[in-house]
Amino acid sequence: MEIYIGLIIIALGAFCQSSCYVPINKVRQWSWESYWLVQGVFAWIVFPLLGALLSVPAGHSLTELLTSGNAFSILMTMLFGVLWGVGGLTFGLSMRYLGVALGQSIALGTCSGLGTVLGPVMLNVFYPEAGHLAKLTGAVIAGVAVMLAGIAVIGVAGNMKAASLSDDEKRAAVKDFNFPRGIVIALLCGLMSACFAIGLEFGSGLHFGDATPDMFKTLPATLLVTVGGFVTNAVYCLWQNAANRTWADYRATGVWANNLTFCILAGLLWYSQFFGLSLGKGFLTSSPALMAFAWCILMALNVTFSNVWGIILKEWKGCSPRTIGVLLAGIVILIVSTFLPEVLSR
Repeated sequence: MEIYIGLIIIALGAFCQSSCYVPINKVRQWSWESYWLVQGVFAWIVFPLLGALLSVPAGHSLTELLTSGNAFSILMTMLFGVLWGVGGLTFGLSMRYLGVALGQSIALGTCSGLGTVLGPVMLNVFYPEAGHLAKLTGAVIAGVAVMLAGIAVIGVAGNMKAASLSDDEKRAAVKDFNFPRGIVIALLCGLMSACFAIGLEFGSGLHFGDATPDMFKTLPATLLVTVGGFVTNAVYCLWQNAANRTWADYRATGVWANNLTFCILAGLLWYSQFFGLSLGKGFLTSSPALMAFAWCILMALNVTFSNVWGIILKEWKGCSPRTIGVLLAGIVILIVSTFLPEVLSR
């Protein structure tokens, strides 16, 4: 029963993440770099900090944890956060050129597979005696393979969409639709976004042991990764503010109340995926296969819900029933992949 509770919690987090771009669409009169930076303050600093504080037992402090001789783990966690920040920047561009559904599908699909595999591999490079590669069991690899197959099917649906619609129809669904450019950006995004999972692996020991409940143990590492990512995004956004002369966005007092509200909401929804991942893993401790596969589960569900939003936002409007059928087949395969490692490991 606990396993199902854990999966439901992760699913709720994935649904929230897939919904985070809905409030961003309500932001008015701000350039991309301005609202991306403001929502990032909440998504990558404020809410992760509040989450990390939940892992700190009474009589201790977060500062104590971050100055307790774990300098290498902290450095590596933040370093991969900086690299993940590149994925965060290109994530928005992948959806600009492909739409919410297809953009998230390709980017998150690549991210999920590489994140699940590269985390243990990188740890094994530095700590070969710890046996991190043992996490990559046949059941886990099979789950990754099936999940990637689902992503590939959704990619086929996206290609069918690109081939069947006229330029005007593509622009009606996604204003800047550009399939070749979007695919390249989405693949780069997926590769760099996988660094988030690697960062979490390096920071997996950053907690107060048994004094920290299992459901909160990954939250300090999450904070360090997102802080690293914020640095990358902040530098780029401020540079874009200067290059595009959009500093006036921050002086537009008439829209601050509206824009700040929706940026806070977008940041909360985005962070919910990793808060849900941490809470959900606290209920999966009886299943080593699902613990190792949890990152892939989150990403697969993110893709599933992003495509649901894509349908709701009419990004697939005008596509043939065959194209929609291929899309739905890909979603079903993704859902199956989330349960597969547990079934195969029994």
